[in-house]
Amino acid sequence: MLVLGIETTCDETAAAVVRRHADGSGEIVSNVVLSQAAHAAYGGVVPEIAARAHVELLDLVIAKAMVEAEMNFSRLDGIAAAAGPGLIGGVIVGLTTAKAIALVAEKPLVAVNHLEAHALTARLTDNTAFPYCLFLASGGHTQIVAVIDVGGYVVLGTTRDDALGEAFDKTAKVLGLRYPGGPEVELEAARGDAKRFTLPRPMVDRPEPDFSLSGLKTALRLEAQKIAPLTAKDVADLCAAFQAAVIDIVTDRLRVGLRVFRARFGEPRALVIAGGVAANQEIRTAISSMAAGAGVPLVAPPGSLCTDNGAIIAWAGAERLARGLSDTLEASPRARWPLQPPVAPLTPETQP
Repeated sequence: MLVLGIETTCDETAAAVVRRHADGSGEIVSNVVLSQAAHAAYGGVVPEIAARAHVELLDLVIAKAMVEAEMNFSRLDGIAAAAGPGLIGGVIVGLTTAKAIALVAEKPLVAVNHLEAHALTARLTDNTAFPYCLFLASGGHTQIVAVIDVGGYVVLGTTRDDALGEAFDKTAKVLGLRYPGGPEVELEAARGDAKRFTLPRPMVDRPEPDFSLSGLKTALRLEAQKIAPLTAKDVADLCAAFQAAVIDIVTDRLRVGLRVFRARFGEPRALVIAGGVAANQEIRTAISSMAAGAGVPLVAPPGSLCTDNGAIIAWAGAERLARGLSDTLEASPRARWPLQPPVAPLTPETQP
């Protein structure tokens, strides 16, 4: 099965062709990602600029992906596009383009939930069997999810305020670093002393596997204000302290998340990490150590597949098509699209 995937939910214009083999394994035939540089001047993504860039670039990106795959539309088995969640202008561009191709080429359309694409990436890269526990950490989402099957997701924990990626970006902005902030904070942290500043670890030791990052972000801002103007060493030390706090929070929350998973669904086949924050090498290393201690295999897709790209969208489309699932041309773009409705509070039977 060959599927074209289109991704335009934020500031990456991306397209890819993915093959799903009969045994369920995946193969990336082509994967083209064009990141928009214009947003750096504004310290964040400007939705109108992003949407206009998608309009200008998407046709060329799709053409490049098809040429690299030595493919024409008639050979495809389906067209998949991220239909949300994301910046609605960009989502409209990608989904409308996918509908046009599907209509003209007479191919089935799959309107993919971008979060589901991240949830299923481990099956593309490692053919990971269900069920598994997913840690999804990106600019807009921080969740611990039980992945039971394609379309079967239970959110075990989520953030009560900022997402992890958002906290990294805001920290970078406070410290005068460039956008996107995550890689900049990681780079500075490698040069800093994490013990110089004492920052809080919100939610650590709580019985529910939720996150809270706003208090950590505020504490860092207050520390920075105390010693302003900041030297290069100050910035590096603050980044190191922030990253160390995040690592402690993440590993603690994941231990709790795994206990909740086991109580509700039995033993997970793996702990999977996905999303842009999962590209942070220090966080990956800490999660790997935690997973080993918990006796759970860790599946960490390459960093290029943790950030936004067309390959994971194409794969999610292929997984759904393999189960006979597709969408009509009336499929709507969505700015918000949770994997599932908010879960009820833990009962005594599901407390870790």
